[in-house]
Amino acid sequence: MGLTAIHSEGGFFKARLSFPPEFPLLPPKLKFITPMWHPNIYDDGTVCISILHAPGEDQYGYEDAGERWLPVHTVESILLSVISLLSSDTPNLDSPANVDAAKEVRNDIAGYRKKVRRLVRRSAEEAFD
Repeated sequence: MGLTAIHSEGGFFKARLSFPPEFPLLPPKLKFITPMWHPNIYDDGTVCISILHAPGEDQYGYEDAGERWLPVHTVESILLSVISLLSSDTPNLDSPANVDAAKEVRNDIAGYRKKVRRLVRRSAEEAFD
């Protein structure tokens, strides 16, 4: 059974999108302020998706240059990518940002779902504080 809609349904996730002085040549950084538990989000809330990685070749060989940041990307394309990340039933477990969350997806999907549902509920309760 996949992970579809577990991450986003009913949740209110606060995040900060920070733009470097070199924008649009370099990508912004997106960091969740709301606590998140996802294989592709670091413990500090930083989102790890290709579109937010600096342009050029990936030194580890996980991404093609065309998957990474390009100056034609917009805030809309970033947000759509993050929405896709949160609603995908196939998080990237090959090169996770949060190794513990990736292990939990592989080994204890029920525990993973429980933890995520708890965070979603908490985000909804604190959304307008």
